[in-house]
Amino acid sequence: MDDGEVIRGLLQSYCERMDAGDWAGVGRLFASGVLADEHGTAMARGADAVAAFYERGTHLHDGSPRTKHLVIGTTLEGPRDDGVVVGRSSYLVLQALPGMALQPIITGRYVDSFAMAADGAWHFAERRFLVDLLGDLSHHLRYSL
Repeated sequence: MDDGEVIRGLLQSYCERMDAGDWAGVGRLFASGVLADEHGTAMARGADAVAAFYERGTHLHDGSPRTKHLVIGTTLEGPRDDGVVVGRSSYLVLQALPGMALQPIITGRYVDSFAMAADGAWHFAERRFLVDLLGDLSHHLRYSL
């Protein structure tokens, strides 16, 4: 598998773990990374902080957020001189609950930086969230955007 496929696999793993409400698994993806807003201001750093960020901020419904995260249109740039690969993607999050129709709840863009660890494995170094459009997040997030 080439590096691009491995990095795209990390993006897919993030989506799968988010949709499963597997906050510890999401955290492990960022064990050496940081979640940041669009300006680069850190919201959580490292596995435990990232897991706690999602756990305290996301509603679960019978153990699941009842979402489907989709990452599309990913482009990869690099590696740069420092070895970092930058990925740019669009995202769409859908949600369906009993008595509620399937609906888009948020769309936006990710700007991800990926670095290679000493063991040769790629990992998230930074994820910046950019929000483009908001739907009804009241059943998904415990805070307002």
